[in-house]
Amino acid sequence: MTRPTSDPGRQRTPTGRAAGPRSTQPRAAQSRSAQPRSAQPRKPQTGTPQPKKAQPKPQPKKPQPKPQVRKPQPKPQAKARPKLQPKKPQPKKSQPRATSTRLGLQAPAGPGRSAAPARPAQSPARSRVARPLPPRPGRPEVRQRWLVGIAALVVLIFLVRLVHVQLIEGPSLAEKAQAARTATAVTPAHRGDITDANGVVLATSVDRYTVVGDPVAIKEFRGAARGVEDGALGIAHLLSPILDIPKNELAAQLVGKSRYKVLAKNVVPEVQRAIAALEVRAYVRTDLTSRRTYPSGTVAGSLVGFVNDEQTGQGGIEMAYDDTLAGTAGSDTYERSLDGLRIPAAGQESVPAVPGSDVMLTLVHDIQWKAQDAVDEAKRRTGAAYGMAIVQDIRTGEILALADSGAVDPNDRSTAAVADGSRVVKDVFDPGSTGKVITTAAALEGGHWTPESRFTVPDTYTAPNGQTFHDSHDHPVQRLTLTGILAQSSNTGTVQAGEKIPLQERQEYLEKFGLGQPTGLNLPGESVGFMPPDDVADWDGRTQYTVLFGQGLSVNAMQATSVFSTVANGGVRMTPTLFEGSTSPDGTVTPAERAAGKRVISERTADMVVGMMETVTEDGGTGTNAEIPGYRIAGKTGTAQMPAGNGWTIMASFIGVAPADDPRYTVAVFLKSPKSSIFGGDVAAPVFSDIMGFTLQKMDVPPSTKEHRRLKTEW
Repeated sequence: MTRPTSDPGRQRTPTGRAAGPRSTQPRAAQSRSAQPRSAQPRKPQTGTPQPKKAQPKPQPKKPQPKPQVRKPQPKPQAKARPKLQPKKPQPKKSQPRATSTRLGLQAPAGPGRSAAPARPAQSPARSRVARPLPPRPGRPEVRQRWLVGIAALVVLIFLVRLVHVQLIEGPSLAEKAQAARTATAVTPAHRGDITDANGVVLATSVDRYTVVGDPVAIKEFRGAARGVEDGALGIAHLLSPILDIPKNELAAQLVGKSRYKVLAKNVVPEVQRAIAALEVRAYVRTDLTSRRTYPSGTVAGSLVGFVNDEQTGQGGIEMAYDDTLAGTAGSDTYERSLDGLRIPAAGQESVPAVPGSDVMLTLVHDIQWKAQDAVDEAKRRTGAAYGMAIVQDIRTGEILALADSGAVDPNDRSTAAVADGSRVVKDVFDPGSTGKVITTAAALEGGHWTPESRFTVPDTYTAPNGQTFHDSHDHPVQRLTLTGILAQSSNTGTVQAGEKIPLQERQEYLEKFGLGQPTGLNLPGESVGFMPPDDVADWDGRTQYTVLFGQGLSVNAMQATSVFSTVANGGVRMTPTLFEGSTSPDGTVTPAERAAGKRVISERTADMVVGMMETVTEDGGTGTNAEIPGYRIAGKTGTAQMPAGNGWTIMASFIGVAPADDPRYTVAVFLKSPKSSIFGGDVAAPVFSDIMGFTLQKMDVPPSTKEHRRLKTEW
């Protein structure tokens, strides 16, 4: 171990010889790593050099203990100076423990020796491990490899994703994108008109618009350029005077998350043009719609029916011929921008709407009006619950009028009455005495009797099976012909005449005349009535006789009317119809297909029955109130039962044809629950005369010219 000497520039070896002179370099230039601060005691800071002290004799070397690592004591670092300066004396401090020179530390000075530090011995190479190493220089090629690798990985990921999007998801994504920017506007088809036989419009459609707002898009509206507020308030400010809706109320409707808010319906074209002039289609648009109107009001109101908001027929003719009237809606497919505007350069596809065809009815507007007016007046005059009237062309089966009292106006949707339909096909009742015409025709056609056949007719009659029947009023025994029985509308006489008709024939004639079957009018809500069992063996003892004078079964007004038209048409039954034909948008007229008539009775029998019915309106008959000056009239009165609640009521009727010598039209009148009289001859026959007289004049039917041969009614 080296020891410090008095010469700061020299250092002795273990043999006591001085080593070479110390380096003359300034301390600041020396490596600090060779001068551990903990092993360099500071010199006393004095102004004079310290006297040299005797050097201790060298002591034999003793084994040195392993140096103990001690925590370095923080000391101020001496400043580097070019020359050694004497230091001021410092208080003595405890000598640090000797450490090995291999660690580059200096042994402490002995007592009495100078405290000047000796130059530490050269540290071995391995002592450098304990020194902090300077940072290694960077290796840019490594960083470059990492960056290139990461970039390649990112590119690969994007490439894989691009291939997946383009090749695998491409078609579906393109389809979704196309759907997102594609809009389809439905172009409603113009619904066909409904007209009468002469082209008078009963129902038509006019262009109207539905104003629709987009509250989501309206949030982005900026109204500064227009001098209005932004958003919903600004749009409301612009629309309020046009739609005549208060601004605040309109603004409230334009706020929300909906993309479709209906602001107004049935807007006329003038209002639509005013909205279009605002140029706010990205926020508010007008969709073309159609509104159904009924120019004739209550005329045929119950018959024509109505449509719903989607312009679909919901009743009457509107529903029965909806497929013909509706047409086919068109479409306009186009691409739009984010603000909802059409992209002009983008592709678009338009499918034009095909208008519906016009439907022409067999009705005659004026006759329909007259029939409605007549039954309304009869209802008022008689106190009836309601009235019905039918006018039918005998030769074709076409209906010229189908009237209900109190007809509704389809333009007025404030009540549900417009959906009720016509009672002519809905309500059913016993045919009553009008059914006696079928029994008379069957008796003559079967050869069982003739118009002059004689009968003794009491007011009460008991059939062979013990069933007893009564006439409508008490009377002495009468000597009546078969014609007289029909003219007097005798129940007891009809039972006697019908006893010869086999039960099976009775059933067959009811069916041949169309009872219990659809009328052919195709009106919604039609009832076919009620018939006795098909198997006559199931008829009870009373039903087999009551069907002879119109009880024990039920019919609607059209079925009852068709019986008289069949007889007046020479025995050929024509299917009743309201449909005259259709006219396509290009003007092509397609007439209705007419089913061939079906013969029910022979022409000879038919003529005899018409002659017998003519006596009903002559003196002594029950229908004298049906007379029309200048025309021969044939008809039959009826007083039938009709279920009402838990009981029964009366349906008074009169059905007749004119002119009797050359029948053209049948008119039927029905009054439910009349209060002035229950007999059809009293309450319904005068209404018949009014309607039939108007019809004959309207249709220019000449008066009767053939002389009438009156049939005998008594013997």
